[in-house]
Amino acid sequence: MATLFSDEFVRAISRLRIVARQVPAGGRHAEHRSRDLGSGMEFRDFRSYVPGDDIRRVDWSLYRRSGRLFLRLFEEPRELPLYILLDVSDSMFFEAPPRADAARLMAGVMAAVGWNQFDRVGIYPFGADLVPPLRPVSGKAMLRRGLDYLERLQSAGPTNVVQAIRRCAAMRLREGLVVLISDFFDPRGIEAVTTALRSLRHRLLLIQVVRQSDVDPSHNGELRMVDCESGAALDVTVTPAVLERYADAYRSFGDKLTSFASRRRAVHLRLDAERPVLAQVGELFVDGVLVT
Repeated sequence: MATLFSDEFVRAISRLRIVARQVPAGGRHAEHRSRDLGSGMEFRDFRSYVPGDDIRRVDWSLYRRSGRLFLRLFEEPRELPLYILLDVSDSMFFEAPPRADAARLMAGVMAAVGWNQFDRVGIYPFGADLVPPLRPVSGKAMLRRGLDYLERLQSAGPTNVVQAIRRCAAMRLREGLVVLISDFFDPRGIEAVTTALRSLRHRLLLIQVVRQSDVDPSHNGELRMVDCESGAALDVTVTPAVLERYADAYRSFGDKLTSFASRRRAVHLRLDAERPVLAQVGELFVDGVLVT
């Protein structure tokens, strides 16, 4: 097993589940409720018989009582396609411990849960653009291959969250759950990110990788700030007033992302890169279950 994903980690996540209240029509047999109403096991509803319907699905006891033909409809369990957009831009590998470690561990959690439920899981890493992905596949046998794939990922250029979202939207993937794991620090601003997210017709799970220094940087005095991706430098004088304006800007950034998630009914989790990922998984999987 790759060093990032210990045997203990894999055992701990093996009991987690995703429960989708409904999944799109079509797809393969799996464990989620579908909008397909056919010949499954769980009764859902009746509808009137129309010529051409399967006569074997007529409820004859209801016919004897009402004199009308009705079909019994059942839910057919189906898979929930899971698409993981994973930020592996240069800045995600910059600090110690790097945000990329927490991000890849959480990607491993989500992928493992999907594969254990026989859902199709695709992993789409990105930096300046999408890098060669692990395309959607299903089956528990994928777990080791998928975690090894995540382990081998390297930094992929400057951050372009907006481009990655647009690429995902353009793929016209079957409707499912998109898990976007990033610090969301796109140079174009959080408004550009949320605008791009509106183009996705999927359900959304937004995992924001943070650290304490984001909200409370321990800097003061005369400093030269250097962008870890572009190399651009800026000389600044850090005073209490400057730190206060920075804190206001960071709160606004977070509020805009939270507000978007609320309007879209998306799940939003702040993942602390400096804390063990498993200790935070319970915030997302309550009693081991994530309901989407």
